[in-house]
Amino acid sequence: MAQVRRGVFLCVEGIDGSGKTTQTRLLVEALIRRGHSAVYSTEPSKGVYGKIIREHILQGNDRVPVVVEAALFAADRVDHLENEVKPLLEAGRIVVCDRYVYSSIAYQGAADLDIEWIREINRSAIRPHLALYIDVSPEVVIHRIKRRKSVMETLQTQKRVRELYLRMVEDKQLMKIAGDASLEKVAKTVEDVVLEFLENH
Repeated sequence: MAQVRRGVFLCVEGIDGSGKTTQTRLLVEALIRRGHSAVYSTEPSKGVYGKIIREHILQGNDRVPVVVEAALFAADRVDHLENEVKPLLEAGRIVVCDRYVYSSIAYQGAADLDIEWIREINRSAIRPHLALYIDVSPEVVIHRIKRRKSVMETLQTQKRVRELYLRMVEDKQLMKIAGDASLEKVAKTVEDVVLEFLENH
């Protein structure tokens, strides 16, 4: 991945139902309260490719070929970076992204797509300054999301996805945050980690 310039790029990862989105939003709110110019962002993005993914990939009854899935996520990522993330970083903002390239590696990798190929089609993705992974057991999250509809939200899929996330933690690509505590405690841990990082950045 390429290097980031000027602003600060953070991302938060986790399996479905891990509380990742809630924690990402709480982190942005906490940073703003402390006077930082922070912005929430997300993948899939709100752009044209992100809309296709949300409406035709994630909510479909059957999963599309995983190569198509990975290619669409990569295309959306380029669009998201060029039209939203990079301009914010160039303006000196802190961008906190809810999911990023690590999700592609974990989810499409869990579907047996070659991980090096996934990395290759995402070569232009800039490297975040800090990437966090909210770790919650698949059994817990499946109970949380049982009423939602997504082709990726099965116990078997989430177990494999978690394995790949933990591998990235071991490789120092992600920093693991225990996500099985109360919402407030996890939020405090995330906030403390990020504030310490910003102080030393």
